[in-house]
Amino acid sequence: MKTELLQDALTDYFAPWVQALGLRVEPVEPDATVVTLRLPQSDQLSRVGGMLCGQAMMAAADTAMVLALIRHFGAFRPCTTVQMNSSFLKPLSGQDALVTARVLRAGKALAFGEIDICGADDGKSVCRASTTYALL
Repeated sequence: MKTELLQDALTDYFAPWVQALGLRVEPVEPDATVVTLRLPQSDQLSRVGGMLCGQAMMAAADTAMVLALIRHFGAFRPCTTVQMNSSFLKPLSGQDALVTARVLRAGKALAFGEIDICGADDGKSVCRASTTYALL
């Protein structure tokens, strides 16, 4: 699946407030279970001290995983987040975030994934999440 099709999915399937995050799909990796989004650094998404807020990271993580599922299945399948467990490792400020989602397993009713969020400039991991989705 091409990068452009995944970028179009952001407009086709996500709410306007998610679109307002300014997420951009990074060039697609050969592994069909992985999608990486760039979350641009923004004052609107930052809290005291210029740190990227956790709410923005979690919205970007959830969005990246849905795109990873689209890529995995080759098309959009309605789904809903059942569980997202996150660990914030360190603050991120002054740089974009790269949000990499990987489908670990997708069955008939459930899909499981993991997400890593790191600084786009320094590559340091700032958040890890595991997810479960119900496939509708």
